[in-house]
Amino acid sequence: MSGPLMQAEWEAQRRRALDAMPRVQAEVGLPRVLLPYQARTVERLEDSTCRVLLVEKSRRVGLTWGLAAYAVLRAGRERAAGGMDAMYISYSQEMTREFIDACAMWARAFAVAAEAAEETLFDDGTAEGARSIQAFRIRFASGFEILALSSAPRSLRGKQGVVIVDEAAFVDNLRELMKAALAFLMWGGQVVVCSTHDGTDNHFNELIQDVLAGRSRYAHMRVDFDDALGDGLYRRICLVTGRAWSLAAEAAWRQEIVDFYGEGAEEELFCVPAMGSGAWLAAPLIEARMSAPAPVLRIDLPADFLHRPRPEQRALAEPFLADLDAALDALPETRGGHAFGFDFARVADLSVGVLLALEDRLRRVERLSIEMRGVPGDEQKEAVGRILRVAMRKGGLVGAAFDATGMGWTVAEDMGRLWGLAEREGEGGLVRAVKFSEEWYRLHMPPLRAAFEDDAIAIAADAEHLSDLRSVKVVRGIARVPPLREGVKGKRRHGDYAIALALAHYASRQRWQEFGYRAAVPPDRAGGRMRDLPEDDAPPGRQWWDAPLGAGLRGGI
Repeated sequence: MSGPLMQAEWEAQRRRALDAMPRVQAEVGLPRVLLPYQARTVERLEDSTCRVLLVEKSRRVGLTWGLAAYAVLRAGRERAAGGMDAMYISYSQEMTREFIDACAMWARAFAVAAEAAEETLFDDGTAEGARSIQAFRIRFASGFEILALSSAPRSLRGKQGVVIVDEAAFVDNLRELMKAALAFLMWGGQVVVCSTHDGTDNHFNELIQDVLAGRSRYAHMRVDFDDALGDGLYRRICLVTGRAWSLAAEAAWRQEIVDFYGEGAEEELFCVPAMGSGAWLAAPLIEARMSAPAPVLRIDLPADFLHRPRPEQRALAEPFLADLDAALDALPETRGGHAFGFDFARVADLSVGVLLALEDRLRRVERLSIEMRGVPGDEQKEAVGRILRVAMRKGGLVGAAFDATGMGWTVAEDMGRLWGLAEREGEGGLVRAVKFSEEWYRLHMPPLRAAFEDDAIAIAADAEHLSDLRSVKVVRGIARVPPLREGVKGKRRHGDYAIALALAHYASRQRWQEFGYRAAVPPDRAGGRMRDLPEDDAPPGRQWWDAPLGAGLRGGI
């Protein structure tokens, strides 16, 4: 099921919720009627800095219910308190009527609370406000109103206030509707765009991807089915329907819903847009960014490398290491620092490392890449260690990200011993141990694509690297490398360069730096120069007979 709710389904769901509201309110109290994720949405919108909010959500979690409460709170206020009109738009007339019904329910509940505080919500003198609630409009004593409008962009012309576009992925022309809605921001309005996904090529998903890529400053929230369950959705359903709640019953109900949606569950319940068409990056776009004069160093060791005598092993590895040292010696200094990404493999695939330099305008430029096939762990660590030491010396290191799944963890761990290891987001350390997951790809592949589209990255011209980047596909709405390998047996590639580049780009955005402190030592008694002391030796404290700091300088005191 990938389309909007059918009429019978939404009507039955709506009626149950509205009829049960007084009982739920009596049970939990008005402040706790909203579930935590609904309350967080309202709280986010109450923040004056939140001008545009995009919400990707699961179906049937009642977020529209929370938005109705916000619309009443906003329209019921006086202008001095931030009051304004609230307009609701969706793909069908039935949904707009549902929203007005939900607003009416909230308005009646808030009116009772307002009268208890000797305030007025409606201007007709009744808590019910019957004459102020119409089919598609609610008027408040504040002078503002809630309007339900059609999804035609022209319906917003000449209006001002809060615009709520619900199930935005299903409206006829979201792109044009957004143009009309964003005009509201000029006079202090607000735009809320909320929807279940409807494919990767939908404009709603494009808006989300722009936010994740950092190209848009809109606020963003995500509420999938499991998020809602964790915040008590099924408990609330049990309260409304009179069922007894238990953990086993919740698990069974969850599975029933997931099975009901079948193949559409990822999109309908878990905010993953359905698969798009073809490759993630177009070949002409990749080739346009292949402008960096960076060396690509490759080594392919024989399968019996470890069974050969040690001198022979060294002779096989030495030419590659010599070429690496020469490339590192030629590495130019950079003021912005370096970032490194490393995708580890030992048997079937390649180990690939990519070194990026950050230019003054934050453009990422590839300085060096290495590819190692059939290379044991110790030799891989030696090559990586050389790269990081030189990068640190020639401009610094802002971050290094390593594939930490499987044996790749050992490389990340050993590098972390030298430069600090961060296993989780927010931890200190230059070395990031990345365990790939769908969430990681969802968050960190869009910024890399944005870098290609915005000419914010330059890579080396290499046919194999072009093939690796072209192998990245959109799977269930998320960019990743499919399991199929390309090439002849024994020499196959698996998008290895693309993953290493994604790791390097991720590391370049961490910008974590460590600052050390070393106390100044007094000048040498013999010549007024700083004493060369071992790093671990604490310099003696200055006594009253020692020259003051700076006395060794010309013109000193």
